Amino acid sequence: MERLLEFVVNHYILVSIFVALLVALILLESLRGGKKVSPQQAVSLINRDEAIVVDIRDRKDFNEGRITGSLHIPLSAIKERAGELKKHQDKQIIVADKMGQHSAMAVKQLTAEGYTNVVRLSGGIADWRGANLPLVKK
Repeated sequence: MERLLEFVVNHYILVSIFVALLVALILLESLRGGKKVSPQQAVSLINRDEAIVVDIRDRKDFNEGRITGSLHIPLSAIKERAGELKKHQDKQIIVADKMGQHSAMAVKQLTAEGYTNVVRLSGGIADWRGANLPLVKK
């Protein structure tokens, strides 16, 4: 520990550049996946009829419970089926997945298809359940 402190003191410019690059990398990666909304923010957007939820989980998970009114477009088919969202282009599109891990890829693909108002549900359906918000089954 003493040697680390000595290194930092002797090479403060190098350490400062490293820290700045690390912060820039973290910011870039967080912005690349798109803006996140919490489950409570999502409820507010949905209730005001300003948002549509796109569930990208597989069929089995979708049938176990989904957000009311959500559209099911699996991640593997998001590029081919992006046209189904054209009628909702003026609304906020909220992408929901199982735990918030894959929604960034879907946001990136939808953005590439020309959708500008796309966000992801922070923590996915797992955080939705954790907030005790309702899910519907068939």
